Amino acid sequence: MSKTSKIEAMAKAKCPRCRRGNLFQNSMYGLRSQKMYEVCPHCGLRFEVEPGYFYAAMYVAYAINVAVAVTVGVATYIITKEDKSPWVYIIAILIASVLIAPFNFRYSRVILLHLLSPKIKYNPDYDYD
Repeated sequence: MSKTSKIEAMAKAKCPRCRRGNLFQNSMYGLRSQKMYEVCPHCGLRFEVEPGYFYAAMYVAYAINVAVAVTVGVATYIITKEDKSPWVYIIAILIASVLIAPFNFRYSRVILLHLLSPKIKYNPDYDYD
């Protein structure tokens, strides 16, 4: 069995230690709330390393939202060069922010766990079915 790469584990929202267990209990754009497992169903890693750990994900989500806002703002400018109304930009950025919110919530936590957590290391012994 081949090992799961870090990029693949992040894209599929898998556990940073075993890269097999799911981080979330349901789909990203489902009608139910975004619910995260407390521990990995595969290797038993506790995802919330310390109390309030996922408050740091707000900073990652903010960075993602700023990147989206800048990208949508530039794209709106390129598409509508003649329209100088700021409302066009505000509405476009708000719509993009609302549509990207489930992605932003989920992947801000994934990025926090995979890239910004020095306490959590990948262990190939857990990378099996």
